[in-house]
Amino acid sequence: MKNSISITQVSGLFTAIPDVSFFVKDRQSLFVHVNDCFLRIHGYSDPSDMIGKQDFDFHPPALAAEYFAEDNRVMESGVPVYDQSELVTHHSGMPRWYLITKLPLSDDQNKIVGLAGVMRQIDQPGDAPNDYQRLTPSLEYALKNCCHNVSIPEMAKQSDLSTSQLQRDFRKLFRMSPGEYIMRLRLQLARRQLINSNEPVGQIASDCGFFDQSHFTRAFRKHTGLAPSHYRRQAWKQSAPKE
Repeated sequence: MKNSISITQVSGLFTAIPDVSFFVKDRQSLFVHVNDCFLRIHGYSDPSDMIGKQDFDFHPPALAAEYFAEDNRVMESGVPVYDQSELVTHHSGMPRWYLITKLPLSDDQNKIVGLAGVMRQIDQPGDAPNDYQRLTPSLEYALKNCCHNVSIPEMAKQSDLSTSQLQRDFRKLFRMSPGEYIMRLRLQLARRQLINSNEPVGQIASDCGFFDQSHFTRAFRKHTGLAPSHYRRQAWKQSAPKE
């Protein structure tokens, strides 16, 4: 990319800000630059582990497809995305909230050749901007208890809010309800177990807080388009060593 020199210079700014991730992708959404913070989120220490790869190489297919679609919208329209809240799967398998900004990059002929992005985690006390700060106790409570019977009123109580205030703030800031957020957490944890264990689907459903296997299967199919067993077979097939 013709922007590589300026990108290298700009990336130096983010090296001095340890809690902010910086990445650059080309027109095919392949990573061409990542900083140390971005590497740590994904469980890597060497940029070569990510350069030349896509989100599909690091995230569940459904989430990767969302990131890919948004990348395309930014690059096709040339319209930046500023401070959009997104769930990003940490290398530990736990989904966390980040504020993400994506800017289209152009060459000397004003042709869009990629995008640059920054990410900042917002669901931990002390890390969130003011609008998100008061919800961080609720987010932490949901994350710690999502595999159990999470009470929305108790979740609201963690942030000294009424249930209606919590519902309103969640929809404003995260574009989903607290209940939908809990479901996303459970599904992400279930995806991790499907890929990384041989546990029966029914056991995974129970471990991740679903009423039963049928409830889990319906929710999983709604969000991914696949039954859990099909998703597992597909994930294992994709990760199998190629001969």
